[in-house]
Amino acid sequence: MTSSRALGLAALAATLLTAPAAALAHSYDAGALHIGHPWVKAPPNAAPAAAGYLTVTNHGKTADRLLGAASPEAKAVEPHSMSMAGGVMRMRALPYGWEIAPGATLTLAPGGDHLMLIGPKKPFKAGDHIPATLRFAHAGTVKVDFVVQAEAPAGDMPPMKGMDMKGMKDMPGMDMH
Repeated sequence: MTSSRALGLAALAATLLTAPAAALAHSYDAGALHIGHPWVKAPPNAAPAAAGYLTVTNHGKTADRLLGAASPEAKAVEPHSMSMAGGVMRMRALPYGWEIAPGATLTLAPGGDHLMLIGPKKPFKAGDHIPATLRFAHAGTVKVDFVVQAEAPAGDMPPMKGMDMKGMKDMPGMDMH
């Protein structure tokens, strides 16, 4: 085998090995906003909703606000907050979304704030891409794809305020990956 052919095969192998990671890591820019890796954890079949996660970093000099989203694959997409108070898990809609201060990063992650995709038109399976349009107060609309994943990306599950996450994944009905 010639050295140029060996180098070509090595380059192809490296590309194939890194392709899955590259497919998962996707981002979008809208003016001063950087939107990182929109994703959905694959819900159980026939689930009435799924949670969407992402990050939004504001590199601008003025605040913006993520107001909500829409998707042709769900009846509605709403900003939601999840918290623990007195041992009770509470979820509530946030009709005004989240402010993103200049220099700040909004993190929507399991166990906390998320975009609730209500009434999926079909079951979401790992590997699916869910098209959506995010709505910002100043940046306007941004088209993104939420990648459906079997598991949360590494390091994407901050502990919920006021809650000990140990043993949570073993509780019936509590899939907190």
